[in-house]
Amino acid sequence: MKLQQNSMLALYSLFEFAADPLRHISAAEIAEKYRVSPHHLAKVLAELARAGIVQSVRGVGGGYRFAGNARRLTLLDVISRFEDISSGSDERRDRTPADHALAIVLSEIDEITKATLQSITLATLLRLAERRIDASEPAAANPVARNARRAA
Repeated sequence: MKLQQNSMLALYSLFEFAADPLRHISAAEIAEKYRVSPHHLAKVLAELARAGIVQSVRGVGGGYRFAGNARRLTLLDVISRFEDISSGSDERRDRTPADHALAIVLSEIDEITKATLQSITLATLLRLAERRIDASEPAAANPVARNARRAA
């Protein structure tokens, strides 16, 4: 599955925010880390703020911080804000038996994808990253691993 850039930016940002939920992180800092346009990222963060997933704080020391619950926020909750994840109907479907069969299979794939995205929380994503970090270096030397452990 290939996600649109907005979905990926939202997930990258939420990963950063949830790893250290008390810290305010600027859009510029995230944009620099992931090498993306700060202007484009700001639009994504504005959508997440409207949804109540992040909070925006203006002024010196401001930025964004995580406002959600990492154990409840699923990948589907985030991705569905930026992607059309509904089963699309193709006007060619059901013209022939092959079209009908393909429509059934593709619909099942869509449902499996939704169920999978709904079963993975942001906390799960943080734990997966922590395992990878722990495998490569000691947690004491890596603040992301320590913060991810606290958030999960």
